[in-house]
Amino acid sequence: MTLTLWLTFLVAAVVIAVSPGSGAVLSMSHGLSYGVKKTTGTIIGLQAGLILLLLIAGAGVGSLLLASEVAFNIVKTVGALYLIYLGWNQWRAKVTIPPDVRAPVATPTHVPSWRKRFLLGFFTNATNPKGVIFMVAVLPQFIVQSAPLLPQLLILALTMCTIDVIVMHAYALAASAMQRFFHDAHAVKKQNRFFGGLLMAIGAGLFFVKRNPAA
Repeated sequence: MTLTLWLTFLVAAVVIAVSPGSGAVLSMSHGLSYGVKKTTGTIIGLQAGLILLLLIAGAGVGSLLLASEVAFNIVKTVGALYLIYLGWNQWRAKVTIPPDVRAPVATPTHVPSWRKRFLLGFFTNATNPKGVIFMVAVLPQFIVQSAPLLPQLLILALTMCTIDVIVMHAYALAASAMQRFFHDAHAVKKQNRFFGGLLMAIGAGLFFVKRNPAA
């Protein structure tokens, strides 16, 4: 892989990471609800999902998935329903006001464990059909056929995940900085419904994703 080719992928990775999507919404939601530190578990899960998609595309499984209408529709439906499920849970999440008056910001009644936050992030990206389409359509453009495949996949994965970790933490940090504006349970409930509604909208939008974007 040449330096020029890697730099081109770097730019593409930045653009894709910055573009709002389910991962960004989840990072902002958790950043606002739990703070940046606890959102790290979610973001690591998002990267695990990205790596899985990259390996699928690199192994050629992604091409087979796109070639099979039944298989693609199964992945698409699972991904859409999963995001709608996350959004619904976020929408109806209960909040309480901490008894300590020195902590004026309302907080969720229960912060999910690190494992649960990781899995939420993982399945959000792993079941995203748009991610499959991107990996299968774009990734091969940065693979040099005459060079060993594994080292190239490792370089691309490291680049992509590094950029995404930085961007997702930036989203979480920006959302976390807004915590001071949520001084009561009613305000927190509104933000839960806002992010929950976004996740459900993104999930509903996945039902309209086609195997061949050009079709």
